[in-house]
Amino acid sequence: MDSLQLGSYTFSSRLILGTGKFSNADVMLDAVRSSGTQLVTVALRRFNRDMAEDDLFGPLSAMEGITLMPNTSGASTAAEAVRAAHIARELSGSPFIKVEIHPNPQHLMPDPIETYEASRILAKEGFLVMPYISADPVLAKRLEEAGCASVMPLGSAIGSGQGLGTADMLSIIIRESRIPVIVDAGLRSPSEAAAAMEMGCSAVLVNSAVAAASNPPEMAAAFAGAVEAGRRAFNAGLMQRSGSAVATSPLTSFLGTGA
Repeated sequence: MDSLQLGSYTFSSRLILGTGKFSNADVMLDAVRSSGTQLVTVALRRFNRDMAEDDLFGPLSAMEGITLMPNTSGASTAAEAVRAAHIARELSGSPFIKVEIHPNPQHLMPDPIETYEASRILAKEGFLVMPYISADPVLAKRLEEAGCASVMPLGSAIGSGQGLGTADMLSIIIRESRIPVIVDAGLRSPSEAAAAMEMGCSAVLVNSAVAAASNPPEMAAAFAGAVEAGRRAFNAGLMQRSGSAVATSPLTSFLGTGA
């Protein structure tokens, strides 16, 4: 089986789904089911057992075959992210943590220094750390060396729908990485998810592209198909590009006179 390996966990699906921005919890749960995902990320602030209408942890944890990956969204420093990770692990029992630190709400770019520090600490404490980062090959390698389970570089600004604007840097990260590379943020269409997988990404994480669709469950299913197709294409080996036309059926022998 061509599976995604994260620490000791094995997933047959390479689509990770975010759970924010949906119109309501029922639509979100339908999208999770349609996507076939086995790993979903949820913000710690949506772990609210005392207010059912604002709680995502309860319904998600009740879904069979779903592993939760809490995230530290809202943290602006490493210390805040580490504290959030400890609370999330205590509440969920999950070893996964998506380190997400973006101190400026105007652009939501991940802070590389605070992200590295939080990831280093949490990896030493036994978390399966999945840091959300800019498409920085040097930072990606440093996070790998710090013991992260994966790196999650952005395709473009979070929630922007601008697609794979960082493709050149992503290619370098993929080439040099020995841990899974998961594109996180900026994807708008299933075709972009397929392109990321064709490049050699191990998985993609999408949220806004599904949540903001007219029909989120149907869009989730479309992303699932695209991710699978992209992975199969990568494994099959894409043809080499050529600078000129190359005939698929050479006519030389057919046009020979022979008489």
